Amino acid sequence: MERRLYLAIALVLGFTVSFALTNSMAGLAYQNGSDPLTVATARFIVPTVVLAIVLWFTGIRFTLSKADTIAAIGLGLITAAFSFSILNAIEILSVSLAVLIFFLFPLFTSLIVAVMGWEKLTTITIAAAIVAFAGLALTLGVNAEKLAVIGIVYALLGGLGLAVVSAVSSRLIRNGDSRQVTFYMMATAAVVFITFSLIRSDLQLPQSTSGWVGIVGTSIFYACGIIGYFAAIAMIGPAKATLYSYVEPLFTMFAAFLFLGELLAPLQIVGALIVVGALTAAGLAGLRQR
Repeated sequence: MERRLYLAIALVLGFTVSFALTNSMAGLAYQNGSDPLTVATARFIVPTVVLAIVLWFTGIRFTLSKADTIAAIGLGLITAAFSFSILNAIEILSVSLAVLIFFLFPLFTSLIVAVMGWEKLTTITIAAAIVAFAGLALTLGVNAEKLAVIGIVYALLGGLGLAVVSAVSSRLIRNGDSRQVTFYMMATAAVVFITFSLIRSDLQLPQSTSGWVGIVGTSIFYACGIIGYFAAIAMIGPAKATLYSYVEPLFTMFAAFLFLGELLAPLQIVGALIVVGALTAAGLAGLRQR
């Protein structure tokens, strides 16, 4: 059991770093001629192919029950929607701000499971939500006149979409093996983006080597991150998986500075730390109650 926990924590740390890097790589692709639809299409083809190969060589059947298939495809459609939302937010806002807003998804997840009657909404969660939104307001308020409202809306919709997927997927993955369900989700999202790309008939491919590094990097890191994320949920549940990933916005800020030269103002960094602290406090309190 202890070994399983350590393995799960390693997975969480791995997907946390991967997600931080994939968003910065997306920003790099945008700077060099690409766009959200092109990046999203590439992002989902890679994990679909990887999971298909893994399932084939490990002898795990591709088929799910009818009910699970419908649910997995539905989650795949939501995954496509929230991924496109956050990619648009990254294009409009800075990577750091977009991901910070997006990372309110753990609080959205708590609200969803409370509404569904799966868990109770605690006073600590409500307090954490208020503090987190206050920290976010501080972060966004520093340069509020330069922010596009549509970018903030995209990031919030992205976080809400991931919250739905996180809340439902843990109940769909019942046998402890997330690969089949994740494959269906990734394949569904890939089909959606390939279809829209064919309809538009105008892929915005990168115009430089740096751009190709961005689009290839975001695809590889996203594949590692999303597969690791759902594997961790299957191993230790969404509560612990989310708790150990609360430092992702900080990793993202560092990666955005390293690869894109983005730097938040001091008050924005304070606001970001408030958000991460509130999320962590809520996660720890939730685990103690379990």
